[in-house]
Amino acid sequence: MDLVIRDARLIDGSGDPSHRADVGIRSGRIAAVRREGEPALSGTRVLDAAGLALAPGFIDMHAHSDLALLRDPAHEAKAAQGVTLEVLGQDGLSYAPVDDRTLDGVRRAITGWNGGGPDDTSVDFDWRTVGEYLDRLDRGIAVNAAYLIPQGTVRMYAVGWDDRPATDAELTRMKQLVAEGLEQGAVGMSSGLTYTPGMYAKDAELTELCRVVAAYDGYYCPHHRSYGAGALQAYDEMVRLTQEAGCALHLAHATMNFGVNKGRAADLLALLDTALADGADISLDTYPYTPGSTTLAAVLPSWAGEGGPEALLGRLRDDATAERIRHHLEEIGSDGCHGVPMEWETIEISGVVDPALGGYVGRTIEESARERGEAPWVTARGLLIEDRLGSTILQHVGHEDNVRAIMRHRVHTGGSDGILQGAKPHPRAYGTFPHYLGRYARELGILSLEETVAHLTSRPAARLRLPDRGLVREGYRADLVLFDPDTVAAGSTFEAPRTLPVGIPHVLIDGKFVIEDGVRTDVLAGRSVRRTPGPGA
Repeated sequence: MDLVIRDARLIDGSGDPSHRADVGIRSGRIAAVRREGEPALSGTRVLDAAGLALAPGFIDMHAHSDLALLRDPAHEAKAAQGVTLEVLGQDGLSYAPVDDRTLDGVRRAITGWNGGGPDDTSVDFDWRTVGEYLDRLDRGIAVNAAYLIPQGTVRMYAVGWDDRPATDAELTRMKQLVAEGLEQGAVGMSSGLTYTPGMYAKDAELTELCRVVAAYDGYYCPHHRSYGAGALQAYDEMVRLTQEAGCALHLAHATMNFGVNKGRAADLLALLDTALADGADISLDTYPYTPGSTTLAAVLPSWAGEGGPEALLGRLRDDATAERIRHHLEEIGSDGCHGVPMEWETIEISGVVDPALGGYVGRTIEESARERGEAPWVTARGLLIEDRLGSTILQHVGHEDNVRAIMRHRVHTGGSDGILQGAKPHPRAYGTFPHYLGRYARELGILSLEETVAHLTSRPAARLRLPDRGLVREGYRADLVLFDPDTVAAGSTFEAPRTLPVGIPHVLIDGKFVIEDGVRTDVLAGRSVRRTPGPGA
């Protein structure tokens, strides 16, 4: 063996009870698993696990590391958590497939998520297709990555930023772009149905795109139309849509937020159980925190964003139109804010693009407005204009009882939804996976440790149709994490969100140490993980 991990508490990802074992690694794969009492393994190197838990590497089913993986070779935010695979291209907006015009639009639209705005030269955008983006990842990245085709970007490419139905020719072009991306290795398609321009697509359009995804055995991952006032209807819409298309469904950051949904997780789970009993193929992911995170611009009504970022800025600068926006936000409840009238005390600024605006970070809009002696909308409008829509927010609208109930469900997986930009990002970016292990498994007992690991490993691997990941089995890839069940915990907090976790001394990808003795090595063992079956698979 190249490496033998000796005397580990093996939590193999299946959910079965843990047991003592030695694990041997050769040429990047698990070559042998020996239970306690069976013949010992020998190897070029032996690591004494001394009772540490050994598990498959964690799979982040909802990541926003599309540029971070290229910009930051260390990528400690995820590697230190034991994450060995991230799923990118989320919420319907990412950087492939694009042409020059589309790339400029998407860079402006999601600067707050990923950086990469027009003035950002830290990444050379030398790709246009999905395959070229995956090839770029294959030059060497910190952790493995799979990719979802972003439906909003596809619509931007074929239709533009108009709020109207696609023509037959435009729909044909979108279907071609989705098929090409799947042929080049994408694992499915995402949507952001509270983000422009993807939210302008009606169900019939989405169903036709999902038919293409289904033909390639991919899955649809929507950020659906409401997590607030219309949450249950929005979940039901996605279930019905994918059933009609014959497409697998994975619900992104499946939460029940805002006051209207307090204590209503059971309603969501009952809806899903009914669909599952009818044969639907459904899974979901969540993060183990109550606040959400997005851009400040995302809460605005969809009509304000028609035409793209520059058109939105123009509307914000116009007093009469800005007053219409305020009315929708504060009195009606905009579709961008999930149909719930705005509560400015829940909106905390987590990051800005312009350093001169740093005084807003860590404070709610209401707090900043009170200090400035003005109405909250005046403060928010000014910040949107001055930061050119790049400000990110924490949205304190979740409910702990809902979080706990949903994570217990049999189709649940873990996803960080981690936005790595900003001076004070959501701690989920650095803490999701150790927080599951330490807080929710060890301290609260919401799930057993074995169940928790299964939610973070084999379940997402099954959704991704990966036959050799997610379990500690002979022949599987040696993507592994060693952690101390007694001490593992998220170091990140809302006050210090970039603090690394504790209790995770070793992480291996392809049998190589990415984290060794708690320290990030210079190994870049990650590569793109591509779906391989052709149409009709």
